[in-house]
Amino acid sequence: GAGAGAGAEDGVGSGVGANSHADPDGDWPDGDEPAAEDGSTKTADEPLRRSATSEAGALLADLVERDVQTLVFARSRRGAELVSSGARRMLEQKSEHTGDPHLADSARRVAAYRGGYLARERRGLEDALRSGELKALASTNALELGIDIAGLDAVVIAGWPGTRASLWQQFGRAGRRQDRDGGALALFVAREDPLDTYVVHHPETVFGAEVEAAVFDPANPYVMTPHLCAAASELAIRDGEEGIFGPTARELLTTLAARGVLRARPTGWFWTMTESAHELTDLRGSGGEPVRIVEEASGTLLGTVDAASAHTQVHDGAVYLHQRTSYVVNHLDVEQAVAFVHREDPLHSTHPQTTSTIRIRQTDREVAWAGGVQLCFGTVDVTDQVTGYQVRDVFTQAVLAQHPLDLPPRTLTTKAVWWVIPQATTDGAEIPGEELPGALHAAEHAAISMLPLLATCDRWDIGGVSAAQHEDTGEPTIFVYDGAPGGAGFAERGADDADAWLRATADMIAECGCEAGCPACVVSPKCGNGNEPLSKSEAARLLALMHP
Repeated sequence: GAGAGAGAEDGVGSGVGANSHADPDGDWPDGDEPAAEDGSTKTADEPLRRSATSEAGALLADLVERDVQTLVFARSRRGAELVSSGARRMLEQKSEHTGDPHLADSARRVAAYRGGYLARERRGLEDALRSGELKALASTNALELGIDIAGLDAVVIAGWPGTRASLWQQFGRAGRRQDRDGGALALFVAREDPLDTYVVHHPETVFGAEVEAAVFDPANPYVMTPHLCAAASELAIRDGEEGIFGPTARELLTTLAARGVLRARPTGWFWTMTESAHELTDLRGSGGEPVRIVEEASGTLLGTVDAASAHTQVHDGAVYLHQRTSYVVNHLDVEQAVAFVHREDPLHSTHPQTTSTIRIRQTDREVAWAGGVQLCFGTVDVTDQVTGYQVRDVFTQAVLAQHPLDLPPRTLTTKAVWWVIPQATTDGAEIPGEELPGALHAAEHAAISMLPLLATCDRWDIGGVSAAQHEDTGEPTIFVYDGAPGGAGFAERGADDADAWLRATADMIAECGCEAGCPACVVSPKCGNGNEPLSKSEAARLLALMHP
């Protein structure tokens, strides 16, 4: 969302709407709810699919029962916790039913793994998996790279991981042992998500296709500035050699020297501060000090959550899961970066609600498309604020209550691509005025879900806002923006290949068999506006207008 390193989705109306954060670990309960309660328009006659989280938990239980060492990759921290607890519960219930003590022992050898655990807890889980003491882990992408875990028997991926590169990297955790006779297993469980559905119906986008082109903006000052500081603290950056850091390095070095962070001498730039420069570099891009999660009664530190996600994950009253144990947040102290919790097993879940505004700071590129449509790329300010949360029944997802929150707004300066569609064009296409907000909203959801086909991102790295009359453009407008400060190159990649992006988006909507929109096309799992309003049919008509 409008915090460093967090994507958001989405605002509607006049540029002010609800949206939702996503943290770098993918921290939204995508696929955790029953299909009938997720905003879809299924009728009672249609079959209901089990969520990918539930399906992965059942598969994990079956594999563990057969003594298959397995790693499940879930799309969210909550998802990892639920896959682990679901598999353990199934094994325990089967043990009670059959009287087989082996199943009860197997249940104890299943655990969750994710960012936010204490370092010693994570190391202990890794060691237990390597030694075979643990039979299975349900993890976020925290185990995808940089950790020596290989040679497992099976990998299950619950939900498209965002890129082909991540898919093969996660699958590659299985089957590396030299002494293996029976090979290894890799399973992909699709969610009811537009990109998951598109990939399942277009396997050529995975098999035989190259991994995505890497997207990175080396000129991003939010990335370059702390790295220049770290480099200068290791070895002075000599005058004339700064070009190795890119064309913007000299300007940034001059700015750092003016601020007193570096000292400029005739021979180059030197680090002057007493503290470590490396602490300035936030590899997760979380945009601030991690928030500690503390059990208030005992003072025990349970874990952490990055600053960008704290307002949505550990706000007052939020339910927090940690290795099958539930806690409820008593109070989030924003200034001290600590959330105080107490042990509780509530029969409800919590879902934050957020309002968002987006303002255009600078337009770097503007291209005229047909029908007066303008494709633009530039810098925007996204401001969002968690205003409250819903309490939902954990079994039915029925809304039980809604509570307000008083949390400060967060502002993100980043890069965005946006389309300005003249009102005259939408009127000429006979899109009713009352349907226009829903058409823009649905098209925005669909575009966000399909951008990962072009760039090395997933929908959790990007966000969007749509407005029937945006205050800066004066016309109907759809924005898609990077969730990282200064931009990460994803929106720019979309702008570079916007025609192919929109074609894939339109095809995905046209191929979906639902009538009014579902999670496989325009319903978003992280829409803080409750997926209202949405108009699938008018979104298809709108996208037909938006072509070069």
